[in-house]
Amino acid sequence: MSMLDASGTGELADRYVAEVVRHIPAGRRGDVADELRGTIADTVEARGPAGADAAEREVLTEMGDPVRLAALYADRPLVLIGPELYPAYVRLLRILLITVLPVVTAMSAALDVLDGKGAAAVIGGAAGTVLSLGAQMIAWLTVVFALVERSGTRSAAPGTAWKPDDLPERSAPKRRDAALYAGVAWHSLLLALIVWQHTAQPYRTDDGTHLEVLDPGLWSGWIWPVLAGLAGLVALDVIRAVRGPTRLLAVWNIAARAAFTLPLAWILYRQEFFDPAVLSDANGDWQTPDAFYTVVVLLILLGGARDVVRRLRETRA
Repeated sequence: MSMLDASGTGELADRYVAEVVRHIPAGRRGDVADELRGTIADTVEARGPAGADAAEREVLTEMGDPVRLAALYADRPLVLIGPELYPAYVRLLRILLITVLPVVTAMSAALDVLDGKGAAAVIGGAAGTVLSLGAQMIAWLTVVFALVERSGTRSAAPGTAWKPDDLPERSAPKRRDAALYAGVAWHSLLLALIVWQHTAQPYRTDDGTHLEVLDPGLWSGWIWPVLAGLAGLVALDVIRAVRGPTRLLAVWNIAARAAFTLPLAWILYRQEFFDPAVLSDANGDWQTPDAFYTVVVLLILLGGARDVVRRLRETRA
């Protein structure tokens, strides 16, 4: 004979409920547990008083894996990247792997050739660049898409069956996709090149000294907000490519664009962008005119302002 508790469910159902609520946020566990016990008890009762244990087991079997049910209640996917985002993930990953990765690899291999390294060393260095940079691209893009996947909202309540009415409205192809993917590739390339020139020290003087192109002193301060802004722009480009423009994304874009543009403009205004040793070796006695830096600063600020305005306009379209 089945031993039922006050809620009308047996020991097996209590174990099932406990397993479900174990995988959902603590603040919802009580309500979900009460709802599940009531559903189980009502369903078992509707099947008649005879064979309560068998009926309860049958009901739990129909409800399915408690972990999957918990995912529905928690509004949290069980996969890292779901089918809705996977095509965009593959498309963006392919773009990065055929643009950023070859450029950095080719530059690294060219430096090895200029240094007089043998074919085996050049090939080995290129392979190492492909593996290390490629792995980082895959890892970080996967992290961004996994976070986007978990930030989405479900259109149906837990347990609701899909209906044709749930289909989204048809929309015209998004012409902005190409520009968005180009933005991801461009910002990723800038980020990779800044880090690469710091580690590879690609500039060579006549006496064989290896130098960074950018001022090494930047790594003690101003380069970090520039890198953070670039990383933020890459992440926002990815999210906008898969979710579309929103006002919240436009606000975050302002923050990321400011973190990238303002420190960069300040560095150039103070003429602290390039390594002084590189400028001295490359220019000789010729000094870069101040007007050059002024024009570059204005172009950077205007470009940043134009991007902010364009993102805000997208939210009204």
